[in-house]
Amino acid sequence: MDEHLFKQRTKQLALRFIEMVDALPKNRTADVLGRQLIRSGTSIGANYRAACRGKSTADVIAKLRIVEEDESAYWMELLIESGLLAEARLSELLQETNEIVAMTVASIRTLQKRDRSSPVNRQSKTCPESYRRIENLK
Repeated sequence: MDEHLFKQRTKQLALRFIEMVDALPKNRTADVLGRQLIRSGTSIGANYRAACRGKSTADVIAKLRIVEEDESAYWMELLIESGLLAEARLSELLQETNEIVAMTVASIRTLQKRDRSSPVNRQSKTCPESYRRIENLK
């Protein structure tokens, strides 16, 4: 899936979280869990977009790890197990969240493999950045 489509997919996921939280019962527990879910569910796309602007492979991987460690599934499980929402109501949203996280994990692995095999990146582990820049000017 290309970057643009993945950005769209994560944005649609965030909008689905917002819609679902708006449908929660109006009580203290639902409010607390809903706020947590809004934060975690909308951060998936925001963190993916930040990763797309990473300055290096290491920076991109670090930002993608934030997406990978998504806590939305935890909050959805609490909504189900507390009886605030039926599992059927959240199953598609939970599945979509898990798919996005799985794709993110796969991307991290691909980037790590690519980074390890790159001669430039092997050099960077032993040579300071400033020295490499100077060497490239020669």
